[in-house]
Amino acid sequence: MAVTQLQNDTRAGLAVGGISAVLLLGAWAFQYLGGLAPCEMCIWQRWPHGAAAMLGLGGALLAVTGIAPERIARPLVWLAVIALVITGAIGVFHAGVEWKLWAGPAHCTGAGIDPRATFQIIRCDEAQWRLFGISLAGYNAVVSLAVAAAAIALLTRKARST
Repeated sequence: MAVTQLQNDTRAGLAVGGISAVLLLGAWAFQYLGGLAPCEMCIWQRWPHGAAAMLGLGGALLAVTGIAPERIARPLVWLAVIALVITGAIGVFHAGVEWKLWAGPAHCTGAGIDPRATFQIIRCDEAQWRLFGISLAGYNAVVSLAVAAAAIALLTRKARST
């Protein structure tokens, strides 16, 4: 059976968009069901996930339904991959701040926090939750960058015929 470039693009879009949607829903679950308030860098990581979910799933669905030609759908999937790489890079930076490997933004690591604030402030340099020593930011980095790498492999794979 021949695998077309459109099938590779669709798989990549569904993977990137689907994983981003799952990670975003997971972040909201930790926040609203688990009671873990996000810090500012946690919020930074959510925006690219939202973009990747919409672009990846949207691009894949446009391509597979034939609503948009591949020349339009394929760049949407690539933009989704870029968004996933961005959130992964922010996750690497955030995890490094949590491990005290480098300094984070002063306004969310304690130096610039206003003690008179009327809302819950969570520091960016203190992980609230870890599993096997890895924080949510760390898991975001690992999963996002791994899925982005797999999607790039699919997007750059030549169509094959058998």
